[in-house]
Amino acid sequence: QVHLVESGGGSVQAGGSLRLSCAASGYPFSSMCIRWFRQTPGKGREAVASIYTGGSRTDYADSVKYRFTISQDNAKNTVYLRMNSLEPEDTGMYYCAADTIHSALTLNCPRGQADFQHWGQGTQVTVSS
Repeated sequence: QVHLVESGGGSVQAGGSLRLSCAASGYPFSSMCIRWFRQTPGKGREAVASIYTGGSRTDYADSVKYRFTISQDNAKNTVYLRMNSLEPEDTGMYYCAADTIHSALTLNCPRGQADFQHWGQGTQVTVSS
């Protein structure tokens, strides 16, 4: 059972930065996909960025590409999401989720929410204009 704990959310002005953390435990860290999702009032839950911890392969939603960076720290079993140039549209609850099944077969990250077995409790990000 993978246990995920997010932290790092907060309130910032547009143009500011935040770094979210997703600490994982209960499963070998180098054998999973971690994806950040966000839930926003108008759009529902959308995929933001992912990393396959076994090879550091990453992908990003078009809306955050070149502004957000996902990375991993193997020593701390933690995945980070660095968010720069934040916009009010980035406001929402951010969740990290882990997949240990599909990524083990494909060595890549699935995209759909249903493909992720483990979820954190979320951390709120609010960006004011």
